[in-house]
Amino acid sequence: MARIAGVNIPQNKLVRIGLTYIFGIGEKNSKDICKSLEIPSTKRVNELTDDEILKIREFIDQKFTVEGDLRRDTSLNIKRLIDLASYRGSRHRKKLPVRGQRTRCNARTRKGKAIAIAGKKLTPLKK
Repeated sequence: MARIAGVNIPQNKLVRIGLTYIFGIGEKNSKDICKSLEIPSTKRVNELTDDEILKIREFIDQKFTVEGDLRRDTSLNIKRLIDLASYRGSRHRKKLPVRGQRTRCNARTRKGKAIAIAGKKLTPLKK
């Protein structure tokens, strides 16, 4: 069982895919890690030796901010925006899209499930 940065990496995955299970490491970073540590791209996690796992763990600790530290940093950045009362902070506080997306339709991921308004029916136009 390979445990890196507090995350259990799946055994039967390729190393470059398994590393993406760590929050803060994506496809590009995992490829860069494998290239710099000279781990073949066809190698699976269960084929890694203890030395290679230790090298990966140390490399990630030195070069990357991952998991809890990264989550804490992003939450502190959002909290700072809210405390400054900036426009972006107010959008975060209201749980609305922050980066200019429209809210008239869509934005359901950010706003949550739609709430039915009782007694509101569309009336046809009269001529």
